[in-house]
Amino acid sequence: MSRSPLLPHRVPQAAPPPTERPLPEEVPLALVYNGTTLAVMMGTPEDLEDFATGFSLSEGIVCCPADLGDIEVMRHASGIELRMWLPNNHAQKLAARRRAMTGPVGCGLCGIDSLDQALRTPPPLPADDLHLTPADITAAMDGLRAVQPLHDETRAVHAAGFYLPGQGIVAAREDVGRHNALDKLCGALARACIAPETGAIVLTSRVSVDMVQKCAMFGAPCLIAASAPTTAGVALAETAGITLAARAKSGHAQVFTHPARILTGGPQ
Repeated sequence: MSRSPLLPHRVPQAAPPPTERPLPEEVPLALVYNGTTLAVMMGTPEDLEDFATGFSLSEGIVCCPADLGDIEVMRHASGIELRMWLPNNHAQKLAARRRAMTGPVGCGLCGIDSLDQALRTPPPLPADDLHLTPADITAAMDGLRAVQPLHDETRAVHAAGFYLPGQGIVAAREDVGRHNALDKLCGALARACIAPETGAIVLTSRVSVDMVQKCAMFGAPCLIAASAPTTAGVALAETAGITLAARAKSGHAQVFTHPARILTGGPQ
């Protein structure tokens, strides 16, 4: 589990000081394809193979984990390289995109070189018969809160989980960056051969357009979030066919798009 031993100095005060907590680690993570760095993201140095796989899938670089081959993790004093080798057809496609990304944890679109790329429409979702009840939404959020060990220690990271009806949260990943947490989750699911159309992605963060893009690229038909969406996020979810339930707290949620997947006649 990644954390820093650094603790802040306390200013003397009359009230008892709050409980001291460790700080999460944040390091540069370079995604290197065929010897060329495509992206450098600041993130938590855990679940790195999942991160490399999920990023490659959500950015449309590959279609399946097998296209990446072995992922080599190279740790340096200045950061970590995640080295991958693409077959010729994917390498040529990547070169044609001429895309270079360098992003802090709060930015999911850094390096996009055109407005069209920033608001790109993802491919159609695969067919699904997913249905959830309001009770499922509550269980998904409660389940995600129960599987965030790094958050419990630091109170400074985001989480993304995958909820299967009848089973609960079957996978979860954490990171200081919300985009990274989602990429790690997508990578973990793909590597475990868990079909995204069978459940819902659950987020602790707000739902911006890039988070919806990643879910759509991965093929997830339902997105549940603790925080609010942006207008662009809602618009893309509507276009992509994603059911977006946000502000999901204390047993309540707002369904912004494609409510047919939510069976409101089910148990509350």
